Amino acid sequence: QVQLVESGGGLVQTGGSLRLSCAASGRTFSSYVMGWFRQAPGKEREFVAAISLNGVTTYYADSVKGRFTISRDNAKNTVYLQMNSLKPEDTAVYYCAASSGGMGGTSRQSQWYNYWGQGTQVTVAS
Repeated sequence: QVQLVESGGGLVQTGGSLRLSCAASGRTFSSYVMGWFRQAPGKEREFVAAISLNGVTTYYADSVKGRFTISRDNAKNTVYLQMNSLKPEDTAVYYCAASSGGMGGTSRQSQWYNYWGQGTQVTVAS
């Protein structure tokens, strides 16, 4: 069992930055691929980024590539999402998730994630 708690969301102006954190409970954090997803009002949840067990491999959605960076600190059981050059279309509830599957194409699909946080709101004002 893994419990995930996100933090760091808030209101920011266009072009600004935020860093989201996701703290995981349990001693097996390093055994999980970690991902970030987001859901805007009236839209389906979408993939944002994923990171492999050791942090070497990362995947990004095309919409955030070059602006967002996912990282993890296995010693602190925490995964991060650094978001720069934010745009109004980045406004959403952001969720972190843990997957016991391997890093691969399935890492972009929410159904392969076993555990989810409660989400944190990010609002980008125009």
